[in-house]
Amino acid sequence: MSEIGISDIALYLPCNRIGVHTIAERRCEEQPELARHLERAITTTGQKSLRFPCAREDTATMGAEAALRLLQANPRIDLGALRFLTVGTETAVDHAKPASAYVQGMLRQAGLELPASLSSFQVQHACAGGTLALLSVGALLQQSAAEGEIGIVICSDVARYEPRTTAEITQGAGAAALLVERSPKLVELDLATAGFYSSDVDDFFRPLGSGTARVKGAYSLKCYSEGLEEAFFDHCRRRGEQPAAVLNSTDYFVLHTPFRNLPEIVMLRLLSRVLGTNPESGREFLRQRGFEASLGAVAEVGNTYTGSLFFCLATTLADRYREQGEGIAGRSVLMASYGSGNTMTVLSARIAAEAPRLIARWDIEGLLAGGRAASWECYARWMGTNGHGPDLHACTQADYRHPGRYYLRNLREDGYREYGCKPTADRQEPLAADASGGRG
Repeated sequence: MSEIGISDIALYLPCNRIGVHTIAERRCEEQPELARHLERAITTTGQKSLRFPCAREDTATMGAEAALRLLQANPRIDLGALRFLTVGTETAVDHAKPASAYVQGMLRQAGLELPASLSSFQVQHACAGGTLALLSVGALLQQSAAEGEIGIVICSDVARYEPRTTAEITQGAGAAALLVERSPKLVELDLATAGFYSSDVDDFFRPLGSGTARVKGAYSLKCYSEGLEEAFFDHCRRRGEQPAAVLNSTDYFVLHTPFRNLPEIVMLRLLSRVLGTNPESGREFLRQRGFEASLGAVAEVGNTYTGSLFFCLATTLADRYREQGEGIAGRSVLMASYGSGNTMTVLSARIAAEAPRLIARWDIEGLLAGGRAASWECYARWMGTNGHGPDLHACTQADYRHPGRYYLRNLREDGYREYGCKPTADRQEPLAADASGGRG
């Protein structure tokens, strides 16, 4: 059976950026009794800042931005070979129509001739939806009778919580687009040995009609840790290897990261249980494998939900390429994808031979350095929306001119969302290159 995996990753982050200390200071002015809780939350999470959408951006527009960047960075792609266009999200813009359909329409507006003979669908399972979409598309392509078919998996989300809560500082937004195909050029996935775990818990959920999620922080951390251990052990059984051997033979670890410090907490627990490490030796084990690279990036961006795992994968690969150059080819990766409610997938992967050439043209540093400092008033307006889109009648011309290509043009009276595509001359110069080196 042919190898299947990811041939490239493109990332998109909205340009609005605000520091978590600014949020804490403002909230404490409103409610001084929050000071101790917010200070502790900032220390516990390790977060520094977050990104949030402009008024006319949402899950669908960010997904389209990432997909467009992916396609522009890979002109070799034969669009006629596109068989699957999928979106993983937990912040859908429609209860029936998948975000992938809206993305298909927006890409067509940009002049891309996407075929009609493709499968378009959306996967929802909290932060794991993008990974489950990747597994689905990978398995379908692996079994396809036609050579050369490809899939695009988009992970796009807006993480929002109630204001004046400790969860508020872990918000974020962004999208990742993955090119999936046989004989992948970036990462080869071992679908046959994927480890799974799931249980019915209420650690995190978003009731129908609510624009903000409900989260039980300490309980969710416990569920995440238990899920990681059980899915990891399932993965080891399917590989026919002992857990200690799997950990010691893994070069890089990449985990879903809702806030900066969580992956280190759960990995130290796993290492202690399997390898008998203490906190100091466990941190050294992770440091030797470049574990902190992606964590620092998340501290600056916030939680991107379904895109978080692939944002961390891209930042890890970019960091390891800077350190090891061509030597990263052939290295092993263990990926862990958590979705509250809950499910965990642990997946082995290997860096493809052509990966260094691809990674060399990424600009992760530019992506992270981009953005603009948003005013408190801008952030407060976003927090004041219901999470399903802005009051377009109150939007200004400045709200239209965010650096991206796509925007929410209109919300019809019946609730249908209509999207627009800016002419090239009407776009502002993007503030940072995306992870695929393109300018979107």
